[in-house]
Amino acid sequence: MKVAALQLCSQEDVEENLRGAGEIVEEAARAGADLIVLPEAFAYLGDEAGKPRLAEILGAGGVIQDRVASWCRAHGVCIIAGGFPERSPDALRPFNTSAVFDAEGRVVSSYRKVHLFDVELDDGTTWKESAATHPGSAPVVTTICGISTGLSICYDLRFPQLYQWMVDRGAEVLTVPAAFTRTTGMAHWHVLLRARAIETQCWVVAAAQEGVHPRGRQTFGHAMLVDPWGAVVAERTEPGLGFVLAEIDLERVRRVRAAMPLRAHKVSLG
Repeated sequence: MKVAALQLCSQEDVEENLRGAGEIVEEAARAGADLIVLPEAFAYLGDEAGKPRLAEILGAGGVIQDRVASWCRAHGVCIIAGGFPERSPDALRPFNTSAVFDAEGRVVSSYRKVHLFDVELDDGTTWKESAATHPGSAPVVTTICGISTGLSICYDLRFPQLYQWMVDRGAEVLTVPAAFTRTTGMAHWHVLLRARAIETQCWVVAAAQEGVHPRGRQTFGHAMLVDPWGAVVAERTEPGLGFVLAEIDLERVRRVRAAMPLRAHKVSLG
């Protein structure tokens, strides 16, 4: 299976964001991608207060879901819609949801972001995602194109126990659509992605936002794919819209796990 991880620079204009994302999806599909992963906030990256009016009922259509579904049908690809507002029990705080669309454009699985980005960084960056986002409550492993895949979003990357839960339930690929800040990305993006791959002996597919967004927000970019040994096999080092593409070789997972059987060596610490 060939997988593409997109890099976007989303803004507040949903229609313009979807137009730009659609062009990159088409390019990735033409390059041979079977599965395309969109970054977090691919349809809207602006004032958090704007999210409730965009929130959709999962599986019931809407501007965002309808567009993603149309890309799947047009190009015969599966798409992981990295993170978009899904209606929650709290009208003012939608879920941040990663939804899996099959090649027919149907929503076949989804994950609601569990770990919310509430931080105060030394560079003055302050973010409180929980003020406008309702947290999810359950991790998800699903089957995509016949491959067991764990779903996550951005800040989840800092919580290795989430990914251990996934690999314990059969995950061989982990997806990390993200909008890492420039500061945190420069410091931690590469090392965290490689660490999660090494610890779980899974492929890691990380789509990313890159550039300058409303309210002065800056994101790091560097969409990439990492193999189960922790080697970066594809990375977008240049700024701007684009994608990286690599073939997911499950035999690589099996060879790495056979050579170093981490799960068999795991010791319960009570």
